[in-house]
Amino acid sequence: MSDFTENMRAKAKSRNYKVAFPDSEDLRTLKTAEFLINNKIAQPVLVGNIDNINKLAQENSVNLNGIEIINPIQSPLIEKFADMLYEKRKAKGMTLEQAIETVKNPLYFAGFLLETDVVKVVVGGNVSSTGDVIRAAIFSVGVAEGISIVSSYFIMVLPERMLCFADCAVNPDPTDVQLADIAISSARNFRAVTGEDPKIAMLSFSTKGSATHPHVDKVIQATNYVREKAPDLLVDGEMQADAALIPSIGERKCKGSPVAGKANVLIFPDLDAGNIGYKLTERLAGAEAVGPIVQGLKKPYCDLSRGCSVDDMINVTAICSLMA
Repeated sequence: MSDFTENMRAKAKSRNYKVAFPDSEDLRTLKTAEFLINNKIAQPVLVGNIDNINKLAQENSVNLNGIEIINPIQSPLIEKFADMLYEKRKAKGMTLEQAIETVKNPLYFAGFLLETDVVKVVVGGNVSSTGDVIRAAIFSVGVAEGISIVSSYFIMVLPERMLCFADCAVNPDPTDVQLADIAISSARNFRAVTGEDPKIAMLSFSTKGSATHPHVDKVIQATNYVREKAPDLLVDGEMQADAALIPSIGERKCKGSPVAGKANVLIFPDLDAGNIGYKLTERLAGAEAVGPIVQGLKKPYCDLSRGCSVDDMINVTAICSLMA
């Protein structure tokens, strides 16, 4: 376990927030919950069929003593949550009957536990698809004020530094406005999770006009939008990755830039670049890729990979606790 992971878990332990797990009928969730409560990192709330969860725990010798389990179908909160969902979605054509059926789904029920502050974090996606998790999050807690898009970020842990990569998992081709919002969300979360001041590089195949293309124009405009919307953040672009990361190259290509050569938040222009970039960094540079972490929501509702390990689930829970 890296120093970053240890530090992150220790910070989460100091908060010990309630965290809901809607994909609870899965052995990985139960082992995660057992670890979290035993190590006082978080207070897990399992959302699902109580009999099925207890049976799975007994069959695999997982101790769920002291862990709250809620079956949405049996919960007295169903009516309240259905009314809330109906008010949020009636303009889109949802009926009250549809709202009642929807909040029986653990993904939506957990979202309303978060919306009503019964829990501080939701972590799902180990069984459910990313699309289903994000839809439930948007329907329940909604998108953060002033942010146009839900996105994701990774913390890439290297021997001598930590970097934030975004968006590497959700949006195939964000607009310039959306790219700016991804940068703002990523920078704020990088600060919350790591404690470091973010320096944002808006990446491109061009550095400061070395090439002209509509793809470059998008990054230039996104950089301008970040400066307008979040003047407190250090941002520069468009720039190539070497100019963002290597001081000597950054000084040569972007003389006087407050970011070039010192960037720790790398914003990729599209999902092709982001996904390829994080996987190359993970596999060739040996970086620990922590994430993807969903961002851009009013409250932390995080999505896991369906291939995640118990360690992944513990780490994402800790990160989301720091975002709360």
